[in-house]
Amino acid sequence: MGARHLLNLAGNRLQTLPLVVLYLTDGCNSRCITCDIWRNPRRNMSLSLVEEITNTFADLEVRWVLLSGGEAMQHPDWPLIAQRCRQAGAHVMLLTNGLLLRRQADAVLENVDEVIVSLDAGTPATYEAIRGVDAFDLVLEGIRAVHAGGLPVTTRTTVQRANYREIPQIIEIASQAGADHISFLTVDVSSLEAFGPRFTADPSLMIMPQPNTNDPSTSALDASDIEQLAHILDEVEQRFADFFASGRIAESPAKLRRMLGYFRALLGEGDFSPPRCNAPHFSTVIEVDGTLRPCYFLPAYGKIEGAPLPAVLNGDIAQTLRQAYRSGQRPECARCVCPLYKGPRTLLRM
Repeated sequence: MGARHLLNLAGNRLQTLPLVVLYLTDGCNSRCITCDIWRNPRRNMSLSLVEEITNTFADLEVRWVLLSGGEAMQHPDWPLIAQRCRQAGAHVMLLTNGLLLRRQADAVLENVDEVIVSLDAGTPATYEAIRGVDAFDLVLEGIRAVHAGGLPVTTRTTVQRANYREIPQIIEIASQAGADHISFLTVDVSSLEAFGPRFTADPSLMIMPQPNTNDPSTSALDASDIEQLAHILDEVEQRFADFFASGRIAESPAKLRRMLGYFRALLGEGDFSPPRCNAPHFSTVIEVDGTLRPCYFLPAYGKIEGAPLPAVLNGDIAQTLRQAYRSGQRPECARCVCPLYKGPRTLLRM
């Protein structure tokens, strides 16, 4: 079956869809300073739409499903949706802010295969400043609960001005709570597609827009911060050498240092280095109403509305977007903070 996945890379039509990201709900119980999703009216994905999507999993050879949002666990039927995805043959991952993890630990252990938890601080005060809620200890308790049940847990930290100094603490605290993997990515301060309507700007400009009152651009590092971050990463490489060697820290030291170039480019000190990514050729994001987009950051290309998922995946707009990103015509890709790449060997093994 893996050979069929390889055909995706040959052109811009998808023969298979190994990874599906489902936005189960627009609702969120965090109040993050870099995201406006929580300001929107809540919409939940209907179970009928879930059924329509999962009925295509066998033909599309779907291998993984990532339950996301908003906060996926705020969907009242998220366990049923997870069950349905598993029944359709998918490995189910839950991306969560962790606020409901302790309370719903039994449902998580019963219905998903792994958990990815946002952990954006090493102290309660910093967590509340970034996430807008006092829940640092609650999140750690949730991680411990699902780890005790034997579920693989990854923590994911969005590195920004308020928390970069706490990277060593975050590694220690996450490992003590039982995280199997600890991951870091840089804060996005420019996307017009992801994280809600954070900016007032003309999307056609595709340059740094004018921020609204909830200004994520203030989360970027300045020149002195970048210098401090460089020293911190040197310390982390030495202090946690065994974590890098074992893969417990998901990124290599070299990949973590790419954050320095990203923040420098935001200041105009050099160009953005486009990350390696081919996510639109093996995955798609499906929003609560059935709208499809190639990834978190690229614009929508269709909707499951009277047309089956396979047909929407390969519509004219979808294929044009795939051609555009792979030929370097999408400026969003150069400053992407969350790339995903699967090479031919990986696709062949699926």
